[in-house]
Amino acid sequence: MTTNPNIPAAGIARKPGLRRRDHNDMIPIGLIRAMFALAGASLLLVAFAVWTDRPLVAVPPPAPILSEHRIILVGGGAQAVTVLSTERRIVADMAHGGFVTVIQNGLQRERFMHGLSPELPIRIVAYANGRLTAHDDHTGWSVELGNFGADNKAAFERLIAQLD
Repeated sequence: MTTNPNIPAAGIARKPGLRRRDHNDMIPIGLIRAMFALAGASLLLVAFAVWTDRPLVAVPPPAPILSEHRIILVGGGAQAVTVLSTERRIVADMAHGGFVTVIQNGLQRERFMHGLSPELPIRIVAYANGRLTAHDDHTGWSVELGNFGADNKAAFERLIAQLD
């Protein structure tokens, strides 16, 4: 009778190669080492890029500004948002603002961190290359609205169409 070397003999426990000495198998020691190696490699790559002055990638190309509008986003609960012109005229009052509410919540959080009023205006800028961005000149916060999908970008395009 031949024995298979991959099957342990009766009564002999087989030890996995990544088992911890303290027998706590919640996170294998090999996985912990791999996590630290990945973090170290990432740090080295970033340091190399900074030291060698590598050019930035994935930066949108510069383009002329087609239009620029200022709006005020006022939160009205978890989902509601009111969009006002700088003259405080209601542009849109949305009980379920969807993506506009997401942007308003992010903006409100950023302004809270800077100790600013959440009702200061932001700039919505449309560029010739099709980009649409929201800029908060008071905090330096900005977001590329097209990065969240065409439907979400269209929500802001409809808002600025109402301002014209």
